[in-house]
Amino acid sequence: MASEFSVTNSELKYDGRVFTIVRDEVKHRTGYDTVREVVRHNGGAVIIALFDNNDVLLIRQYRYPVDTMVYELPAGKLDPGEDPEACARRELEEEAGLRAASFKRLTAMTTTPGFCDEVLHIYMATGLEAGKQRLEQGEESIELYRVPMAQAVAMCRDGRIADGKTVTGIMLAALEAGALGIGK
Repeated sequence: MASEFSVTNSELKYDGRVFTIVRDEVKHRTGYDTVREVVRHNGGAVIIALFDNNDVLLIRQYRYPVDTMVYELPAGKLDPGEDPEACARRELEEEAGLRAASFKRLTAMTTTPGFCDEVLHIYMATGLEAGKQRLEQGEESIELYRVPMAQAVAMCRDGRIADGKTVTGIMLAALEAGALGIGK
């Protein structure tokens, strides 16, 4: 689909380690002018590590922006030009100390398309085996939890899991596994 807008001017407002922010002056195809402030992000990969008995691996870690411990799926940002599946493989081993024989792409999702271009690629990893955990600085507080799929779904429903990418990933994995009682 052709863009509804054409950029008439773009100004870099912030260039950080994780994302950049641009201020774009744009013209809509109908003629009106407006300004859009956009967070630019390389995107990332999210991994549902699914054990043979349908347990799911959750990570619990402190997240500064929301000032609380958060349950999440293993995930990480794409390096420039990196293949999303390669990122998923790397992040699963770095954060969880696991390798997987198989990665199945479930979907790609935008996180907050009203102001950000981040796309997350969600993979289900199976055939799990031990690898070598390599936590980055600031990730030392990561806690790993292996929970039954039904419990993970319940945690999404009751709000214990509130992270959007994690809710999406768990629900998609539950659908794949037939754990929600509705067809594949």
